Amino acid sequence: MESTRSFSDKIFLVLKGLGMGAANKVPGVSGGVVAFVAGFYEEFIYSLKKVNGKAFKLLINGRFKSFYNYINGRFLGLLFSGMIISYFSISKILDYLILHYELYVWSVFFGMIIGSIYYINKDFNDWNRNTILSLILGICLGLGISFLSPAKENDNLLFVFFCGIISVSGMTLPGFSGSFILILLGNYVLLLVDSVNALYDTISDVFSGNFNFIYNETRLRMLQVLAVFTLGSVTGLVTFSHVLSYILKHYKSITTASIIGFIIGSLGVVWPWKKTIYKHLNNGEFMLDSRGEKIIENYKRYIPELSTETYYAIGFIILGLAIVIGLEIYGQKQKRHA
Repeated sequence: MESTRSFSDKIFLVLKGLGMGAANKVPGVSGGVVAFVAGFYEEFIYSLKKVNGKAFKLLINGRFKSFYNYINGRFLGLLFSGMIISYFSISKILDYLILHYELYVWSVFFGMIIGSIYYINKDFNDWNRNTILSLILGICLGLGISFLSPAKENDNLLFVFFCGIISVSGMTLPGFSGSFILILLGNYVLLLVDSVNALYDTISDVFSGNFNFIYNETRLRMLQVLAVFTLGSVTGLVTFSHVLSYILKHYKSITTASIIGFIIGSLGVVWPWKKTIYKHLNNGEFMLDSRGEKIIENYKRYIPELSTETYYAIGFIILGLAIVIGLEIYGQKQKRHA
């Protein structure tokens, strides 16, 4: 794959990483959908599968070039570079947009997911009893997850490790949102906000020559939590990739039908017209997280009335569809030039 990848392909691969990173952070949206629609999902899974015992043996023996080539290093490096850049840039912009233009952001993602369902389904012709059953089970599972109530925050390191394993499901399994799973597990704020902010503040302190954070127990705990979460994420990424590569190889049609079902089920999570329900204390006041912000309990979905705002939201749904169509057109051009 690397020898046929042009400079523009590499730039687009970084941009796809940006898209995956941004999608993974938004509750209800799956980075795996970006990989699937952009046409590099199978290469992504099979490349991750290469992170195995043989790869570590090459690394330990100092055969770095062989290790790099074996794991499809340039592909993974460009993709993860995009994700990392996204995490500290695009995702921050998304936080701002969700805060000030929540309806329109959800509308864009809703349109993108509808487009993704069309994109995956249009080339899938192997419908039979098994694949239809897989589709229905996928829809039920996706919808079931979207209507669960979140648990309480838990910084137990074993649980944090488990959260790391589960959270990468959105990256490897289209339709499963790792961020939304973290909300259900009660640790979205702890793992994707508080601990990341602690790392960001620590990096800033180090560059400014301020090392007082080593006496800050809360900061050190957050860094410890982030390290364990990252370890769990890497473990989950490698584990899921091995399982998925086997399933894709032996049960591709059933897997594809299940993925379509998961994505259809995830529409319940990203339905644009919803009211956020926050957790309350016994005295009726809002329950606050470590940043002093209200903690989300769930969402109350509703059918909108026709208004200017609703028409704008529909326009953004169409924009989301157009983004997916644009990705598809680009993918078709790449296939013709391959």
